[in-house]
Amino acid sequence: MLEIKGVVPPLITPLDENERLDEKGLRRLIDYVIKGGVHGVFVIGSTGEFYGLSFEDKKRAVEITMDEVNGRIPVYVGASAITTRECIHLAEMAKYYEAAAITVLTPMFITPNEKELYDHFVTIAKAVNIPNVVYNNPERTGVNMSAGLVERLADIENIVAAKDTSGDMTLTSEYIRRTRNKNFSIMAGRDTMILATLVYGGTGCVAGTANVVPKLVVEIYDKFMAGDMQGALDAQFRLSLFRNAYSLGSFPVVPKDALNILGVNVGHPIRPIQHMTEENQTKLRKILVQIGAIEK
Repeated sequence: MLEIKGVVPPLITPLDENERLDEKGLRRLIDYVIKGGVHGVFVIGSTGEFYGLSFEDKKRAVEITMDEVNGRIPVYVGASAITTRECIHLAEMAKYYEAAAITVLTPMFITPNEKELYDHFVTIAKAVNIPNVVYNNPERTGVNMSAGLVERLADIENIVAAKDTSGDMTLTSEYIRRTRNKNFSIMAGRDTMILATLVYGGTGCVAGTANVVPKLVVEIYDKFMAGDMQGALDAQFRLSLFRNAYSLGSFPVVPKDALNILGVNVGHPIRPIQHMTEENQTKLRKILVQIGAIEK
């Protein structure tokens, strides 16, 4: 069984001016984060603008990712959609390309009740034999997964982990407490709470900031695992300075523009999202200097 742990960036999807997949850009980004020490990559997630990609572009992004990674680290594939049927279709595609696992977000726009959510995740898990990471991000979807729901889902054989981006540390800690004896992993999804999640017993993070500063995010994890709490905390505070700068642009353009500033060209966001203003790009550059991502 796949061990869900470490630092896993939800990959930015590099796009050209016509909003089509930039294949060379994706390969370049994958090599950049692997050189930064990450423990896995997650393709076509929300940071990767899955909602704006055609099925063909999603399929091609998975193809390229599997080829470029070439077995070096696990590849997680996003299988998120509004309907159970479409999630299964994406899960089948991930299975075909021999991905290590899928990540399934709660449905967005609609508001399923707890029974409907449970049936949704279990139906996907039973339809395709691949490890599943369920993903709670109520700020984006309007749907919050209760600790009781995650506890029940942890009993399903191939639902192996949950990612929590709620920003509610009490909820994250309850996920961990209720599943700690079930061979189940909890990953931080809020980048300002990576260290806190590890302290409670989480196994790592799915961190959008790891696209931009992979070495810094890995530093939090490595120093915590080595018992260097002060070093881990210092790294977390530096990372939080960057993560808090996400308010300078509309999601998910800030990490995309940050990569462009660093010279790891990932192109453009999907409209209606637009690049940050020049003023805010200047502010972002100063923050990247401040945390040591680029020289003065």
